[in-house]
Amino acid sequence: MADDNITLKPKTRTKPKVERPRLYKIILLNDDFTPREFVTMVLKAVFRMSEEAGHRVMMTAHRFGSSVVMVCPRDIAETRAKEATDLGKAAGFPLMFTTEPEE
Repeated sequence: MADDNITLKPKTRTKPKVERPRLYKIILLNDDFTPREFVTMVLKAVFRMSEEAGHRVMMTAHRFGSSVVMVCPRDIAETRAKEATDLGKAAGFPLMFTTEPEE
């Protein structure tokens, strides 16, 4: 006990700042061949939309050429866009969904 002048320093903890993942938009592109009812059915099945919401998104794409379906992290966006596009291809329609980063 000869050294009574020991000073204790509190340890500082730093929390790492975690960034939110960048979000991506899933976009429905309009075409002149895919029936409206089929597009609505795909929106309901893949994106779990109600009949009314699916119809509204489909009509927006029909009128303006494209429509944002949903915004989510990249892996989910790419998976759902591919699944929806594949459903269209399997039925013989040129239905197309794309993804792009949200600004």
